[in-house]
Amino acid sequence: MQKNKKMTNTAKIKIAAVAAGIIALVAIAIWFTKSVSETTMSVDADQTIDVTPEQIERIRAIGEWEFLSVAFEEMVDTTRKGFFSDDHLTRIYYGTLRLGVDMQQVDSGWIQVQGDSIEVTLPAIRLLDKNFIDEARTKSFYESGRWKPADREALYQRARQRMLRRGMTPQYIETAKTNGEAQFRQMMLSMGYEHVSIRFK
Repeated sequence: MQKNKKMTNTAKIKIAAVAAGIIALVAIAIWFTKSVSETTMSVDADQTIDVTPEQIERIRAIGEWEFLSVAFEEMVDTTRKGFFSDDHLTRIYYGTLRLGVDMQQVDSGWIQVQGDSIEVTLPAIRLLDKNFIDEARTKSFYESGRWKPADREALYQRARQRMLRRGMTPQYIETAKTNGEAQFRQMMLSMGYEHVSIRFK
């Protein structure tokens, strides 16, 4: 009888232990389920677009970037007084002024990026080719008497100065800026930037 009672107590202990284990497992399962249900997952897209040093160097390697070309024709003449008669020299010059920027002149930090926005600072608009007169097309319109190379050079320089005055005007420079801004903006938009700011020094 005592033996049966002892076995009954042992069985009760075993049952209690199993029950405690089951309760512990259920509690762990409930805690885990609750933790998982409260955990939220969020995926944030990285909106930052990086311009690599290689891309910057390729843009700089473009060198001179022409935004506007303006063609001119100038007729220049000179007269030399003579004892019996005067000598005359009239020549026609053709030239094309190319306005743009030299990408080798950009400053450090000329490209600034913040998220999907980019700010580009370009060099000032300048005359890209100082020898813009096409000497092969230059011709004498009228010539009497004998003229030295220095006389012809003086006419050339006068024609050059006239073309510079006509071509390097605020109006033409502003047109070149507008064209340059449009070209650079399109390039940056194609690279993925949504907000593009272009300015010239």
